[in-house]
Amino acid sequence: MQNAGSISVGIGGLGTIGLAVARALLAGRIPGMHLEAVAVRDPANVAQRLPGAAVDAVDFATLAARCGVILEVLPSAHFRAIAEPAISAGKTFVTLSVGALLEAGDLIERARTCGARIIVPTGALLGLDAVRAAAEGEIYSVTMETRKPPAGLLGAPYLLEHGIVLDGLREPQLVFSGSARDGARGFPANVNVAAALSLAGIGPDRTRLDIWADPTVTRNTHRIIVEADSVRLTMMIENVPSEENPKTGKLTALSTITTLRGLVSSLRIGS
Repeated sequence: MQNAGSISVGIGGLGTIGLAVARALLAGRIPGMHLEAVAVRDPANVAQRLPGAAVDAVDFATLAARCGVILEVLPSAHFRAIAEPAISAGKTFVTLSVGALLEAGDLIERARTCGARIIVPTGALLGLDAVRAAAEGEIYSVTMETRKPPAGLLGAPYLLEHGIVLDGLREPQLVFSGSARDGARGFPANVNVAAALSLAGIGPDRTRLDIWADPTVTRNTHRIIVEADSVRLTMMIENVPSEENPKTGKLTALSTITTLRGLVSSLRIGS
């Protein structure tokens, strides 16, 4: 039995990130929180992925009704299906599908009226605290360059729509240059970091994004330059890809665990 003061967490999706968070909760690594239920495509997989755990597999509506915090780690196509009941119920909604959030202004407004909170983990990025602080003044420009091994970009809608083939690539190739909004649409599984950066700063239409398929790198690399009236930021991060899913860096799961811990911790570091 969970402690009366423990916050119930529901997870939508048991992929690379969802599974890591579920295991952390079940192992007691986030004191003050417990895993209440999960929502997955095939409930039979829950026992296989979380052997010995007494965790119910439920639908999105039930997840929102039973849990105080809902963590979304699903393909972006399912974003609204899990977000709408969670936000309408006034719950804390933690989402990794930040690109989908860019197209859901109505849900952000609904969160205000329903008393819900929408929280975006830092994920595989860095410096969001500094960008948010700079946005309190005036930010002139934000640019981001992402370089990923070609395997980490395979299947992206933008590549398929434009007939861009990465098989056998031997040199770095610029595959996209445009706004963070368009980048999130074209690479929904790859550049949620750019969407998060844009929300922290000057918005998805003014944030510029270049995406490179680069066979010379083994890590997902992001370089960010921010020009503001208060600061000039140049930041670079090289994330180790997950063994299960090269599109996702290992740091993303750890950042999500840290985000949940911050909801119950008596000490918070950073803005």
